[in-house]
Amino acid sequence: MFTQVKTYYPFIGPHDPCPPIRVKTYQTPPQLYIPFQQPNLPQFHLSEALKRGTLWPALYSPYEGRP
Repeated sequence: MFTQVKTYYPFIGPHDPCPPIRVKTYQTPPQLYIPFQQPNLPQFHLSEALKRGTLWPALYSPYEGRP
């Protein structure tokens, strides 16, 4: 199983004037993990597909804004 949220640890120099952010995260789009569209992929119901913006659950990526 893949995860769309990746984390990394930036370099913190000994003379950085700002307080360090220990862990940074970023999100990758789901189409990076699907090399081609396979036949017979599961599909959302049409009303659900309109709400989510895609017909296929494998290509759905929820937006999680910052608090």
